Amino acid sequence: MVGAGVLGLPSAMTWLGWGPGVTVLVLSWTITLYTLWQMVEMHEMVPGKRFDRYHELGQHAFGEKLGLWIVVPQQLIVEVGVDIVYMVTGGKSLMKFHDLVCSSCKKIRQSYWIVIFGSAHFFLAQLPNFNSVAGISLAAAVMSLSYSTIAWGASVHKGKDPDVTYGYRDTTVSNHVFGVFNALGQVAFAYAGHNVVLEIQATIPTSPEKPSKIPMWRGVVVAYIVVAICYFPVALVGYWAFGQSVEDNILITLDKPTWLIAMANLMVVVHVIGSYQIYAMPVFDMIETVLVKKWHLPPGLPLRIIARSSYVAFTCFIGLTFPFFGDLLGFFGGFAFAPTTYFLPCIMWLAIKKPKVFGLSWIINWICIILGVLIMLTSSIGGLRSIIKDASSYEFYS
Repeated sequence: MVGAGVLGLPSAMTWLGWGPGVTVLVLSWTITLYTLWQMVEMHEMVPGKRFDRYHELGQHAFGEKLGLWIVVPQQLIVEVGVDIVYMVTGGKSLMKFHDLVCSSCKKIRQSYWIVIFGSAHFFLAQLPNFNSVAGISLAAAVMSLSYSTIAWGASVHKGKDPDVTYGYRDTTVSNHVFGVFNALGQVAFAYAGHNVVLEIQATIPTSPEKPSKIPMWRGVVVAYIVVAICYFPVALVGYWAFGQSVEDNILITLDKPTWLIAMANLMVVVHVIGSYQIYAMPVFDMIETVLVKKWHLPPGLPLRIIARSSYVAFTCFIGLTFPFFGDLLGFFGGFAFAPTTYFLPCIMWLAIKKPKVFGLSWIINWICIILGVLIMLTSSIGGLRSIIKDASSYEFYS
């Protein structure tokens, strides 16, 4: 549940400020916990049937064809978007690790580090299925909890900058508005996980006496307590320590203790290596299915190597071309994660459960839908504008 998006939360706070920033963090935590509860409840709402995939639930809610067209493209955007962001994150964290452990060494271009990080995935991508990356994903989960703790712990140890400022950024009104839009997307990106919740619940045994939703909901509550323990300290302590001077990745801003920050950046690398593969596996499956069933290519190792390597090369190229961590968080947070996390579960709940109009459930769901749509629209615009703005003054592949 804890993703690399947590590292961008202090940067989001610089645009939102204390009051609005805390409000957005708490609202996002509450709304996404509610929509997770909805998905857990809807997993086996039809007696004798389990919806093991997000698109299966969408098909039940919207119809066989419409459900696929609504959910599958959205999931694909999420998975590809996360892999692009993680490609950039891994490269930048590798560069930071190198610069900390060998400060006297010659500096290596950021683009080279992204390529080095991406090269590992040309090999890992050939693992056949999710079971093959189970060990990697477990290590990724441990790493994410560890570097989140180091991020806020090192910020407390460092203390507040002598000249720290918490006022809104000194910029034009339009820049500030678009910056706030982008910050909303950064927060949305951090609250991910809905795309795989049904797959996880599908692995839990169920029976009429003890449906899977009971242990699943307990697990979700524990996971969200962990999310709160990680996210809120990183966002608030990071902003408290650095104010407006914090980078879009808190671990890039921190330098001391050198060994600890270097280790934290290495943990980020391990985490995003595993997470990249988790999000890439469904894309691999989709690509190979299309190539075999639609294009009638013979399945086998050559097809897998070419298809998967092409996807890794594509995400690496986009990451190399637009290595703007905060901007990518904002854009994909709004364009990809806001629908699947904030409001699609609510729409499906209304379509399937049909609660009483103007009843409490109906009102809560419509509030979530309206807020989610606003986040999707504003943060997509803000993130795209930030990417274009930064690209205009960026020396590509530097």
